[in-house]
Amino acid sequence: MKYKLLENPDIEETYDLIDSGIRKKAVINIFAYCKVLYEGRALSQLDWGGERFIMLKPDGSFLVHQERKIDPVNWQPPKSRHRALIKENNLILESHRRTPKEKLEVEIEKVHFASFALAEDYQELELAGYEKDMGDMIIKHPNMIEQGFTPTAREYNTEHGFIDILGKDIEGNIVVVELKCRKAGTNAVKQIRRYLKDFEENDNDYLKEIKSKKKKIRGLLVAPDINEDAKELLEEEGIEFKAVDPPKELKSDKKVTLDIF
Repeated sequence: MKYKLLENPDIEETYDLIDSGIRKKAVINIFAYCKVLYEGRALSQLDWGGERFIMLKPDGSFLVHQERKIDPVNWQPPKSRHRALIKENNLILESHRRTPKEKLEVEIEKVHFASFALAEDYQELELAGYEKDMGDMIIKHPNMIEQGFTPTAREYNTEHGFIDILGKDIEGNIVVVELKCRKAGTNAVKQIRRYLKDFEENDNDYLKEIKSKKKKIRGLLVAPDINEDAKELLEEEGIEFKAVDPPKELKSDKKVTLDIF
């Protein structure tokens, strides 16, 4: 059976469905009048007086939702162990986690509906529009930054963090590129300023590696937009800005060409 749905089941019927769903490694959904008790790193209780949505997943996740907000009010992470039992005519759902030791218990008095589904989904979520996607795009199309720009290193480790892209301009000057996929603020400018300090010394490892005579060291912030405070700080620090939008295409059908810019 691919799925099973019960409307207004009694406690024993709900127990049988949940017990079967746990054994079959199904996704279980319950809408019920219940109370919730958590014991572990803290102690919390959601008392009687509300109807809640409960979800058990085959990876061990256990979620309790109220009718408002995105996040569950109580939850257990993957690899938790679940069990159901009947106690004093109420249905008890328990979720146990070993490390750290935690227990989430839901006591159910009345069930409005309960279901399980044997879901099959083998796809991973694809994300686009992040700094990594911007970096991939610029490495593939370096002239987006400016004509003659040549990337020479990516995620370059410095004392102050990882530089997104290092490169050279057409005149051989080193360019330190910081990527932001959203509107950039002053923190992004300060971040580039810290990176530029790493190139102030003549014994900089990167300068030695590329045998540079240390011409000009340019800082370049790349983002869709910047706020006014960031603009002022850029001017004060002599750091440049290039407006670039991150790609929005997913990898499965991404066909980035220069025509879109």
